[in-house]
Amino acid sequence: MKTRKAASKRLKITGTGKYLRRQTHRSHLLTDKSSKRKRGQASDVVLAKTDVKAVRRMVPFLKP
Repeated sequence: MKTRKAASKRLKITGTGKYLRRQTHRSHLLTDKSSKRKRGQASDVVLAKTDVKAVRRMVPFLKP
């Protein structure tokens, strides 16, 4: 089973086994967004439970 390298570069795993991903909408058009909104998008967020099964298939060797 091979790891999808694009997924492995975009995901991290916490000590408790949750997957972290980057926030979306942070790459361009930053002049139209408020500072509060940009700060909120700067941090990582926990991946949704519905996506965990697909991510485990993409990155089988990513372990806490």
